[in-house]
Amino acid sequence: MTGRILIVDSVPTNRIILRVKLSAAYYDVIQADNGEAALALLRKLSPDLVITATDLPDMTGRALCAEINKLPASVRIPVVILHGADDPGERLASLAAGADDVLTRPVDDLVMLARLRSLLRARDAEAELQLRDDTQRALGLAEQGTAFVAPGLVRLVSPPKLPETKALSEGLAARIPDRIEVVDPEDALREHTRAPDVVVVAEAPGSSGEALTLLPQLRASRHTRHSALIYIAQPNQQREAASALDMGANDLLSSGLDLDELAIRLKKQVERKRTNDRLRANMRDGLRAAVCDPLTGLYNRRYAVPHLSRLADRATGQKRPYALLLADLDFFKQVNDNHGHAAGDAVLVTLAQRLKDNLRAADLISRWGGEEFLVAMPDADRTAAKRTAERLCRIMSRQPVTLPDGKQLTVTLSIGVAIGRPGHESSPLELIERADGALYAAKHKGRNTVVMADTVRPLTTRGQTPLAKTLSSKDDKEAEARRAGQT
Repeated sequence: MTGRILIVDSVPTNRIILRVKLSAAYYDVIQADNGEAALALLRKLSPDLVITATDLPDMTGRALCAEINKLPASVRIPVVILHGADDPGERLASLAAGADDVLTRPVDDLVMLARLRSLLRARDAEAELQLRDDTQRALGLAEQGTAFVAPGLVRLVSPPKLPETKALSEGLAARIPDRIEVVDPEDALREHTRAPDVVVVAEAPGSSGEALTLLPQLRASRHTRHSALIYIAQPNQQREAASALDMGANDLLSSGLDLDELAIRLKKQVERKRTNDRLRANMRDGLRAAVCDPLTGLYNRRYAVPHLSRLADRATGQKRPYALLLADLDFFKQVNDNHGHAAGDAVLVTLAQRLKDNLRAADLISRWGGEEFLVAMPDADRTAAKRTAERLCRIMSRQPVTLPDGKQLTVTLSIGVAIGRPGHESSPLELIERADGALYAAKHKGRNTVVMADTVRPLTTRGQTPLAKTLSSKDDKEAEARRAGQT
């Protein structure tokens, strides 16, 4: 089934006809003959959408819509109200009461089914965003939005010199608090300073659906991808109206322009756009907080490990090498002990920025832990990786770090480098171990230097496990003690 729809109508024939049409479109249909029964089914079966007649035995369709909007639900349930006659006043009253759309009997099946698909798509998208937002809020990764709400931006796509366009712009400005902007159809896809909250695309009288071609382009454009789209069709353009909804329009005026109705629909779409923007921002910020180091802004280990797996798979498929650099600040403990932890943080932030400034956009830079940083370089052979690591050491040693108190401090790096080669079975984590062994050797070698993992020979002494270090047993213990206390 493509969704569960509740039909509310006191006339059995109306319910049966509508149920047959919806069932043929593979919807799961449930029915109620009055408002109270509908509310009971809403609590019990949680339908995805409600279609209600405007007149019910115990309440009006508008009253039922208001009761539905009061129900405690994580996602709002769309409501469509069916009217017996096309009365503009009743239509506006129903929309103002919270209905998502108003259809008039006899219902045009093409438009109705397109409208239901559009409403259910929007509901599913909002439900997914809300679910992710709720999860991140439970994890403490999202915050409540600010109470301040700036005016929205509504873009009207119409030739601005036409008198009708001027009247439309002025009429909307008197009805809504949002900013109105008029653009030519040729400029509708051009990126402006600010992305619009809503784009209104209207068919001119006598047109044959020319404005339809703009809708998929607006939905695909990076600038207007998340903008709400409202399409205004002429009364004889029912096929175009249905096509507009399937092409990405969020809302529709199917009987030509009505300023009061457009103002109500604009208000709803601006509010919905703001809600979705907030949910997307919370999700984006929450994801960033989960995978990024808060001090340096670099990716953390949680992000780096799966990224390395994808990098290794791609390198194998393309038969190209990749490099892993493990960099560690020398004598970092002394920085904290002698200058304070604020100075240590300044050193870490400075190193992170220098890594970002001196590596390629394709290179992954992550804070691996403490004062250790991991760099993953795709399409990098041994020569390129060694040259890059040596350049990073020079940059760090030749440019002192400015501490919070204004003092200058020279800090150096030790770097271990391991190369992943096509055809070899070493996993990314095994390569990191090899890079760590090379880093350990660089510390023993005197620091402020680079050691390649393929130059580090394991040493085995009697009674010892092989060590991937270029150290004797005695030197190994001394270096380990220095590393624990000074690096």
